Amino acid sequence: MALDAFGHGLSLLEAAVLQGAIAMLITWKIGLAPWWRIIELLFPVALLAALALRLPPILFLAVFIVLLGWYWSTFRTQVPYFPSRPAVWHAVEALLPARPGVRVIDVGSGLGGFTLHLARVRPDAECAGIELAPVPYLYSTWRARISGSRARFIRGDYEKIHFGDYDLVFAYLSPAVMSGLFDKARREMKVGSLLVSYEFNIPGFKPDKTIFTTEGAPPLFVWAF
Repeated sequence: MALDAFGHGLSLLEAAVLQGAIAMLITWKIGLAPWWRIIELLFPVALLAALALRLPPILFLAVFIVLLGWYWSTFRTQVPYFPSRPAVWHAVEALLPARPGVRVIDVGSGLGGFTLHLARVRPDAECAGIELAPVPYLYSTWRARISGSRARFIRGDYEKIHFGDYDLVFAYLSPAVMSGLFDKARREMKVGSLLVSYEFNIPGFKPDKTIFTTEGAPPLFVWAF
């Protein structure tokens, strides 16, 4: 509107691109994750394209339901969807004791890639993931079923499980929950077990080991109990 007042009117497409660019710069300035910049840049243009295509309202409802199922718990847990990478999986795999029957759980297991990998490379281990959001939980359960994997997935809050039942607890969560996660680990984890966090350190508690999986990637933080 301000540009129109000065005689520099923009087309809808130009306005959408400008709005996206401004939103992207704000996202960069306040330090959000890089993928937010892409979302902020493209969202106004995508919205304009959707309006131009005259998409049926039922499609928007379907997308809303899928996103609701995907980010079901984010507003409460403050943990968005953060997928880990195969390099991280291999690094955690190397931390596992060689003895059979080792028990591992991924808290906030998402689409299940880490848990399925460990179940494949360590068939002697008990590998589980726990996920609160229904869509990732259903998808990871389906992946395990069609692949014949021994991986087990639980739908629920990791606060409801006992960390003392596991030899290694893996977490890729968010800074907002790390202090609470560590308090739970100190209360429950048994001697000789490991807590492993990807990317997010725990304020005030120096890790026993820090592992850089690839150059430029966030580290793995390891605490031994």
